[in-house]
Amino acid sequence: MAKKTKEEEFTTRIKELRARYNLTQSDLAKMVNVRRETILYIEKGKYNPSLVLAHKISKALNSKIDEVFLFADDQDTNPI
Repeated sequence: MAKKTKEEEFTTRIKELRARYNLTQSDLAKMVNVRRETILYIEKGKYNPSLVLAHKISKALNSKIDEVFLFADDQDTNPI
């Protein structure tokens, strides 16, 4: 498996935001029409979602994409 480049490395705040809205992985998965495992893999950084899916997740969590998905090269400048 190829190592991710710095531009491809990201973390998410999905778990934190799900907790804020009292949502399970299954709840969020249903809201964005994916399987629970997809949410799990995104949360763990093992799956890079499409732009459309990232938008749906962000919208479901009442947040902007850059508030949900934090990229390695932006983390120093993106306050949470």
